[in-house]
Amino acid sequence: MPKLKRNKDAADRGGTDFIESLDRGLRVFELFGADRRSMTLSDLAKAADLPRATARRILFTLERAGYVTSDGKLFTLTPRVLRLATSYLSSNQVVSVLQPVLDQVSSAAREISSLAILDGQEVVFIARASPARVFSAGVDIGYRLPAFCTSVGRALLGKLSNGELAAAIAAMDLTPMTPFTVTDKDLLLATIMTDREKGYSLVDREAEPGFRSISVPVRRYDGTIVAAINMGAHVDRVSTGEMIDRFLPLLRDGAESVKSLLL
Repeated sequence: MPKLKRNKDAADRGGTDFIESLDRGLRVFELFGADRRSMTLSDLAKAADLPRATARRILFTLERAGYVTSDGKLFTLTPRVLRLATSYLSSNQVVSVLQPVLDQVSSAAREISSLAILDGQEVVFIARASPARVFSAGVDIGYRLPAFCTSVGRALLGKLSNGELAAAIAAMDLTPMTPFTVTDKDLLLATIMTDREKGYSLVDREAEPGFRSISVPVRRYDGTIVAAINMGAHVDRVSTGEMIDRFLPLLRDGAESVKSLLL
């Protein structure tokens, strides 16, 4: 299991504003999201790069608070952690404003539509809509994907200046997700810049085999990109041409309709 890297930028702020014990606790907490199985104390200590005794105190604190449970050997998250996600989703203006738009777009296209934000080098899906309100397995709320090979990610990376974008791509590990994933950094830079000019991004089988998607950026009142909305479908069912002709107008109209509402 890979180690969870510490956020050095935050730690380097130093002084009395930084609580190292809280930082360590959050690092351990996040590991449960990075691994889909229950973990032992040794697993967590190693992955968080913490002394075993420190990891033990953190886990027992989380257990006492009700966020973690243990059978004496393995530690697992409890449903109480959903309170944290619910607090974020209920207080996030983008989600509250965009959910009705996703519902409308999804209903009109008869396809699943999603909303995503950028978090470092990844995109996080924070809302979805389905015409039948039945979601397929895969991209659920909270699901993460690399930004560089997803249509929502490229739409969101388009908010960066050319220099910022080049630096961001240079720092990325472009591990291919499929045989079609673009891993050439110069080509990726040119693709995102072109998508920014077009106002949309279409990714064909780069993030998931047999799946293509189209996305547009969501801008707030001052034009700043704050999120991206997309629609996707299997390559055997929907062509790239249909995505542009049928899905793109719906996504653009939806994104434009909320611009004045996002502060």
